[in-house]
Amino acid sequence: MFYYILAFLNCINNKLFWHINNNYIHPLRIFSLMKPQLLKVTNEPTHSFSVRQDMYPYINNLWHYHPEVELIHIRKGSGTQFIGDNIKRFTEGDIVLVGAHLPHYWRYDDMYFQQDTHLSADAAVIHFAENFWGDTFLNLPESKPVKNLLEKAKRGIYISGNTAHLVAALIKKMIGSEGMPRIGILLEVLSAIAGCTELVFLSSIGFRHDFDDLENERINAIYEYSLANFRNKIQLKQIADIARISENSFCRYFKSRTRKTYSQFLIELRVGDACKLLIENKLSIKQICFECGFKNLVGFHKYFKLITGKSPLSYQREYIKLG
Repeated sequence: MFYYILAFLNCINNKLFWHINNNYIHPLRIFSLMKPQLLKVTNEPTHSFSVRQDMYPYINNLWHYHPEVELIHIRKGSGTQFIGDNIKRFTEGDIVLVGAHLPHYWRYDDMYFQQDTHLSADAAVIHFAENFWGDTFLNLPESKPVKNLLEKAKRGIYISGNTAHLVAALIKKMIGSEGMPRIGILLEVLSAIAGCTELVFLSSIGFRHDFDDLENERINAIYEYSLANFRNKIQLKQIADIARISENSFCRYFKSRTRKTYSQFLIELRVGDACKLLIENKLSIKQICFECGFKNLVGFHKYFKLITGKSPLSYQREYIKLG
């Protein structure tokens, strides 16, 4: 219920704050006025874990964490996904398992927040405590693969291949289930993921995620500003002011929290945006290079291949071939 009240309030905010002095105000700016904190996941009295369907792009558009494990299936929508220190594009069909206390953030593309948009979001989201089935269940010999999976999920796991198709079908079935079958389906989902050989770990092993509230607020502000401005040149002073620390301190601070430099972070955002534009296939590669904030084609090709393992043209052809 908490999520739907939040979504409703955001819809109201969306109308109230859309224009100030004739300037467009992104709905997500409202979140920057809120102090990020531990997200409380509530279950209905008749359920031991939460299964819901999110139809609003505003939900999950916030750097947050919680003690529950999260399994999310993006059924409609696209944007930028942050899990620990990992940044990548998310698209329709993606399935991700996020371990307990691992910070994460699904930021839908700007077009989902435009006043006259025809686009809609749809995500199936499951939250469960690691011990919701009791303190001894995971210590059973038969439960060892699931116990190991939940430990690995503390880095975030992207599920791909045939397992993703199976898990998507089971999640859909779980949404309409009640009673013991609901628990059985969750166990079947986790068993399928545990047996998958095509798992992709997202966050690095050494990622630090013991942030206090002030640090969460600062990181959220940095992400918000960067996502809104990465296509332009961001001066060190500008982003340091957003973080409310000195320029010298900002460089050390950002790397200590994310395990990457701010320049690397911006490059990852720009490459992610380029992937989206390459898939849409409406602009030339040269146009995409400059649209995403790169200053020249040489740098664009270099960093694109470094991050994706492919040249922009190869990436585009591969996607078109799959489509």
